[in-house]
Amino acid sequence: MAVASLAGAVSASAAADTLVSSGSPATPFSANKQNEPAVAVDPLNPSVLVSGANDNIDMEACNAGPDDTCPFTADVGVSGLYISQDTGASWTQPTYTGLSARTCTGAVGDGDPPCTASTGPIGTLPNYAEHGLVSDGDPAVAFGPAFSGGKPSYDNGSRLYYANLTSKTTGSTAFKGFEAIAVSHTDDVPAAASGDESAWSAPVIASKQNSALFSDKEQIWADNAESSSHFGNVYVCYAGFRSASHGGQPLFVLRSTNGGESFTSQQVSAAANNTSSNNGFGRSGCTVRTDSAGKVYVFVYQIAAAAGAAEGKIQLITSTNGGDTYSKPRTIFGAFDTCGYIEASIGRCVLDGVAGARSDLSPVPSVDIANNAPSGTGASNQIVMSWVDGKGSPAAARVMYSTSTDRGASFSAPIDITQGGDRGYYAAPAISPNGKDVYVVYNAFTTPFRDSAVGAGNDRQLVGVVLHADATATDAAGFTEIHRGASGDARGSSQNDLAAEFLGDYVYAAATNTYGAAVWNDVRNAADCPAVDTYRQALHDEAVSTGAQTAEAEEPRGEAAKGGDAGAEPSAESLRPNPQQDCADQRFGNSDIYGGVFSDPTP
Repeated sequence: MAVASLAGAVSASAAADTLVSSGSPATPFSANKQNEPAVAVDPLNPSVLVSGANDNIDMEACNAGPDDTCPFTADVGVSGLYISQDTGASWTQPTYTGLSARTCTGAVGDGDPPCTASTGPIGTLPNYAEHGLVSDGDPAVAFGPAFSGGKPSYDNGSRLYYANLTSKTTGSTAFKGFEAIAVSHTDDVPAAASGDESAWSAPVIASKQNSALFSDKEQIWADNAESSSHFGNVYVCYAGFRSASHGGQPLFVLRSTNGGESFTSQQVSAAANNTSSNNGFGRSGCTVRTDSAGKVYVFVYQIAAAAGAAEGKIQLITSTNGGDTYSKPRTIFGAFDTCGYIEASIGRCVLDGVAGARSDLSPVPSVDIANNAPSGTGASNQIVMSWVDGKGSPAAARVMYSTSTDRGASFSAPIDITQGGDRGYYAAPAISPNGKDVYVVYNAFTTPFRDSAVGAGNDRQLVGVVLHADATATDAAGFTEIHRGASGDARGSSQNDLAAEFLGDYVYAAATNTYGAAVWNDVRNAADCPAVDTYRQALHDEAVSTGAQTAEAEEPRGEAAKGGDAGAEPSAESLRPNPQQDCADQRFGNSDIYGGVFSDPTP
């Protein structure tokens, strides 16, 4: 490898965090909204970090069209991109050109014509509209070696991959089905950061689509250790819903051996999407990683068959031949969902209170492996895993941690690493490549479940927390809190339909040998809007009284396509607010991505 190690060339703050979604405006809703962050570190240059998130920066304002609707503008993408070239001290959100609705600001009153996307500035992935595609969020990012002459080598530099959901622009026939998985890549991150969209490849439709398929919840990984016999392979796992209304739902793993130019697909689990099956509802929320020898590990949560606070399963699927074949799913642990309360107005599990943010995927495992990339030499290959477990009582909602030192043959008994009175929401670990340090980031609610959405005493305080432990830690005492972000009221977040809060489905972490990096959902800059609270409470009360629920909470656009918004009864609908007129503080909906880079406290 021609590039020298830069492990000692970076420094990081152990105290500060920073706004990652740097291009986001504070107002209006919904352009001010981000959620579901991912992060990756360049193994050749650890001063370079890249993050992705669902980002509404290019959406129309609520005043465009009817003032009491804040829709996703048709054909406008939501896959945000943020780049740091100074070890996370600051972040840039590049501006490209694509289909945008930024100028659709509208005016007071419902007389505006419908907003139509037009070519203009975008803060999301480029090259989508030109190919009849819309970037639809669920971001995932990873670094691997760049390719030259069809061969991977770090002598060529690093390649950044960005995977996300994608739909089709109006009238496009770019692929079959409702929602696909697309992968873009760049070998020139500085150029990408400067707004050069030619630095990015065209998006590749990676999933094997058919006319009924709705692909969802993907994650990407590049085999980034030179010691691996499958060095440079790229893997994407995802859930394949066989219809827009869910249907059968097997897990798939995609593989590219040519640097993301094309992918092959394998189904690695049964569909198992019905309660009569012992396999439960299905599998979703996967994580894929490789060790220093190139063994592939796919972790997934098998959703419980019963509704409510029920026990699902964390499962592991592996491949020892570079993704040619995969093992059958093996259950590692039982894990309880946090679904002790199903919010009637949206038909989804919530953790914080009435009209709260969905929490269906809290038990999904997030994983990292100490494969000692970029070289892979001498790797410990220790596996670290975290998730949030309802333990039969979502009021508890604990952040759990387990590790394996024998390449997944066995795992340590899960330990509860939740700090103080936190109620865990989503969690993610990272282990340093040399296998010495572990970092865990989680979102948590610090207030109890709220029975009402209305009033000063019904706030839902959300915070981002970062922990550190030496990799040898065997109990909770080994984990130390190294950062606690600023708290905020989650009622200030929102689905685009205003019916409930929205904070997405995950947080993320990455690590080098000198620091840990973390990104999380943050509402410190969001403002509660009493008029919206009143509307949400009315929707809840009406749904409880009629026994009705909407089919799905919608978010992001890809999620909306699974079920979308169901109409409320007129009595509740009469209270639907006009956010730009009825919210005194226009920072309503201003959810952000915050993050930090934290030095190893035990070097």
